[in-house]
Amino acid sequence: MHWITIILIGIAANLDNLGIGLAYGIKKTRIPLLSNVTIAFISMAVTYFSVKIGSAIAHYLSPHLADMIGSFLLAGIGIYMIVDDLLKTKKDFNLDKIDKDQNNIISFKEAALLGLILSINCLATGIAIGANGISAIWTVLSIGFFSVVAFSIGGEFGLRISKTVIGRKATILSGVLLIFIGIFELFI
Repeated sequence: MHWITIILIGIAANLDNLGIGLAYGIKKTRIPLLSNVTIAFISMAVTYFSVKIGSAIAHYLSPHLADMIGSFLLAGIGIYMIVDDLLKTKKDFNLDKIDKDQNNIISFKEAALLGLILSINCLATGIAIGANGISAIWTVLSIGFFSVVAFSIGGEFGLRISKTVIGRKATILSGVLLIFIGIFELFI
């Protein structure tokens, strides 16, 4: 089993969550446990769906070719994330718009919206993981676990610190980690 990859995917998929948790903590906006779990569940569902798509595609390819394609996809997604962040071509969504009622608490409905936005990065990664033949269940559990942990840690530390390297460079760190995972998967 690809335990190292599964753990690293869980971490890479949630570095943005850590940065957002920090930002919310700095603004003294709480993410209650139910909201945190809602965000994790949405990421898990999107990941599971995309891993299954990747697995289905891999059935039509030789195992070696499927592994290569999955590895190159992971590395490619990582490169895209880094370049996109460096060129600032993506628009950052305004965290204040998520907390629609401005009560400094992310409600269940607000968490569902945030979860959908954050789970977008799980789509392509999940397809690549599925093509590599990595366990869907363990990958999904890893992503869910690290999502809850990232928001919990981010929220707590965000109350204590202002700007951090993790918060500012979460996308680049995620990209580097995905490139590493793609290269790692080529050789195992």
